[in-house]
Amino acid sequence: MRLVTFRGPGIPSQAGIVSGENVVGLGKDMLSVIAAGAPSARGPSYMLSTVKLLAPIPRPPKLICVGLNYRDHALEAGLEIPAIPTIFNKFTNVVIGPGEPIVLPTASTRPDYEAEFAFVIGAGGRHIPAARAMDHVFGYTIVNDVSARDYQFSTSQWLMGKTFDTFAPMGPCIVTRDEIADPHALDISLEIGGQVLQSSNTRELLFGIPALVEFISSVVTLEPGDVVSTGTPAGVGFARKPPRYLQAGDEVVIRVSGIGELRNPVLAER
Repeated sequence: MRLVTFRGPGIPSQAGIVSGENVVGLGKDMLSVIAAGAPSARGPSYMLSTVKLLAPIPRPPKLICVGLNYRDHALEAGLEIPAIPTIFNKFTNVVIGPGEPIVLPTASTRPDYEAEFAFVIGAGGRHIPAARAMDHVFGYTIVNDVSARDYQFSTSQWLMGKTFDTFAPMGPCIVTRDEIADPHALDISLEIGGQVLQSSNTRELLFGIPALVEFISSVVTLEPGDVVSTGTPAGVGFARKPPRYLQAGDEVVIRVSGIGELRNPVLAER
């Protein structure tokens, strides 16, 4: 099942089920759908071409990010391969949906892209063992961990470089767990202007979903609708020679097999 959040003329924002070229409204927000475990009552159907897709979870309870989770990315960043997951977060009000613009802040001269596969928590919990972790996964989506490298690397804490407004594109949908046989075997890529800048597979993750759920839930209670973005492969802009940072006029396209593509234009802050 593919779930989206959408709105349209005279249609309030709500979750829906994609069915071919249509979306069936559920009359409730995505967090309510996730908490319930599965959609029940269904409403009217709308053509996808007539509605606007928002981020599938416009305001997740937590947006948890994993750093240095592909060996090749850790090496290109000149950092040690982590022995335990490197965890940070983004403030949830910076989430944007497919087609919405990434706005480059005037305060940064080094805005960068990061293609990421993300999973969404269904049943919450604390101290979840790896052996039961997949029972707590509702589904999967795509996140662009946009990063202002000058702010990120100015201190040992990455948060401020990761959480400028619009720096968390997400979508276009959530694909429920039953639709993807192996989330650790998905191609992931990013391109700008037709040039592929990142290309890998989730089998290269250093810490897979079970390990991440176990580690994170050992510290904090996971809740329905929490999004965990699992890290980016090599090819990010700051590590290129010469560096390739985001520029106004770019369109960033991230593809993850089994999920789809997330497209976002890039604009300069006014």
